[in-house]
Amino acid sequence: MVLGLVVMVAAIVAMASQVFRENLMYFYSATEVVNGDVPPQARIRLGGLVVPGSVQREPASLRVDFRMADCEHAVPVSYEGILPDLFREGQGIVATGRLQNGLFVADEVLAKHDENYMPPELAEKLGADGTGHSCAPFKSLERS
Repeated sequence: MVLGLVVMVAAIVAMASQVFRENLMYFYSATEVVNGDVPPQARIRLGGLVVPGSVQREPASLRVDFRMADCEHAVPVSYEGILPDLFREGQGIVATGRLQNGLFVADEVLAKHDENYMPPELAEKLGADGTGHSCAPFKSLERS
């Protein structure tokens, strides 16, 4: 009976850890996406800055296309929905979604809440001091 109980507890722990691993969402930068470090069809969080001049809104819909960049690369993003009030070009954001044929299709977009804060993971990926201004990712990306 004790052996059966131990086996049952071990099975429950194994199933719980498997569910946890499947629902774990990793944070990636644009460079990691461009380098192919993102597992196919995985739901991820993508962090970066909105490239100035890249925001395009479709008339009569809630679809917005833009590019997110880190200090090295940019990734095209498509989002359909209402954007946060703080969303703007040059803004640090975190988008949640999936990569599909080189396009990041976001189902959620979060913007930093003030100009002195950046999510720690995003600041680390950008090499930022928390303000997002330690690198100039837009000089080479605005025209590409």
